[in-house]
Amino acid sequence: MTSDRPDPPPYPRPDTRASDAERERVAERLREAVAEGRLDMEEFDERLESAFKARTHGELAPLVRDLPAPGTTTDVALAADASVAGREASGSAGEVSNWQSRIGREPATSKGAFAFWGGFGRRGTWTVGRKFTAVVFQAGGEIDLREARFEDRDVVIRCFTIMGGVHVTVPPDMDVEVRGFGLMGGFGEAGEGAASPGSPRVIVTGFALMGGVGVERKVRESEKRRLKEERRRQKLEKKADRKELD
Repeated sequence: MTSDRPDPPPYPRPDTRASDAERERVAERLREAVAEGRLDMEEFDERLESAFKARTHGELAPLVRDLPAPGTTTDVALAADASVAGREASGSAGEVSNWQSRIGREPATSKGAFAFWGGFGRRGTWTVGRKFTAVVFQAGGEIDLREARFEDRDVVIRCFTIMGGVHVTVPPDMDVEVRGFGLMGGFGEAGEGAASPGSPRVIVTGFALMGGVGVERKVRESEKRRLKEERRRQKLEKKADRKELD
């Protein structure tokens, strides 16, 4: 016996009311897009505000229609939903996967730096060699590992300064050990953190003569953007709640 009732549509109709969870999933995809550089902050703000004001699926879908999601070319919002659910289910496994993608995949782009009466900088996306040696004389240097990749899981950074300084910046969840010493100078670490699973093991060693080497734990730029966006999201939610009460 067959039924005359039509089969349900494969996706919700555009006029179907959206839930808070669905609005949050679209907002999460927008956060990922701005972190990837697919949206600038002005576009992001406009879309995020529209997402939290949306009442139907038809209003939500256009906000993520032009944003690709890994592994699919269909419904981006659903792909973002799967991505969020996967991170929640995997927990620390997601952190391991993130570090694995940054270790041992590329040859070193830099194994050392030297500065005399000047300075050097290694920051952004670069690949640290197994051994990196920095030497400065009456100069300064910056080594930023927050967005870096690593030639190997075990990395040794040797810093030698004479009347100068080297500043090393690492994310709070990196496994870092500081072993250097200073003579009429300083060699130390600032900030607190705990190593996450899969983190590279970085040893910072060397000496500072009438100078200094400092290791500072500091959040990634992408995390700063996420926290800034989170504050904006909360303001938008409060604004939307006040409008509904009015």
